[in-house]
Amino acid sequence: MTTIFIDADACPVTRDAISVARARHIPVVLVCDTTGSVSRYVRPGVDAVQVTPGRDSADFAIIERLSSGDVVVTQDIGLAAMALGGGAAALSPRGRVFTKQTIDMELEVRHAEQRHRRAGGRTRGPSPFEEEDREHFVRSLERVLDAGSEH
Repeated sequence: MTTIFIDADACPVTRDAISVARARHIPVVLVCDTTGSVSRYVRPGVDAVQVTPGRDSADFAIIERLSSGDVVVTQDIGLAAMALGGGAAALSPRGRVFTKQTIDMELEVRHAEQRHRRAGGRTRGPSPFEEEDREHFVRSLERVLDAGSEH
């Protein structure tokens, strides 16, 4: 059975993902540094996993629980790449579906931006999260789940 894993620290679509999952009777696992931010979502079918604060600790907690066919919601391109490598689907809170065909290029861009920032350069941050982003996420999650149920 498919499980939806949410990299839940500061995820703006947690409630939306849970709503889609509940309608389809799909379990959800929220993984975060502090359960206080997600404890209000915990109910039957929705579990929270608190990890030790630290770089990538939530990512590794998700990967060790992940099975092929699961879905990961994350803004982290590195986590998305690991999820894809494990046979899972991955999408961003803005509804961008990560693919094996483009993930290497996305990792290269992320690395180049990190190098640029370390050298003192500036990069643009994300645009403000809009209602349109939320709607795109819900449509994308539904498409990913529909595609997964066909296999």
